[in-house]
Amino acid sequence: MQREGGVLMRNGFSMLMAIVIIVVISSIGAFVMNLSGKIVKETTTQYQREQSMLLAKSYTEYAIMAVTANEHNSSNCLNTINGTALGGHYTIRADITYMGRNFDSSCARVIADDVATPKSPLNIIVDVYVRYQDPDHPAGSSAPWITYHKRTLQKI
Repeated sequence: MQREGGVLMRNGFSMLMAIVIIVVISSIGAFVMNLSGKIVKETTTQYQREQSMLLAKSYTEYAIMAVTANEHNSSNCLNTINGTALGGHYTIRADITYMGRNFDSSCARVIADDVATPKSPLNIIVDVYVRYQDPDHPAGSSAPWITYHKRTLQKI
């Protein structure tokens, strides 16, 4: 150690330690920011999936209720229910397939009505498709649609 005018010459070492500490702290900060971004993205993905599952369940129940309220042997057979939810961010389509006897020709989807006996109850298959797009998709390109599908067999 040399003295120059009564001051020790350790200023260079202090500057080097300050730079090292700043680099380490900024690296930790970058790691924390990256990790928090990934957590936010995963939370958004989970939220959208849960929302689509709830919408699929809701439209399944709505389709069952609509079929029971509709006269399926008449000319106004219920085949499809379409809808949007949450400001148009989700599009929902419920396709109804009938299994039973004596359906009108307006029923678009009927599965083997000759298998059922006259005492067999009416059964329906409800296929619900919920489509949504990833809101965090990079700008400049259209986000691909993500589809959640739920199939339910219901005795009416």
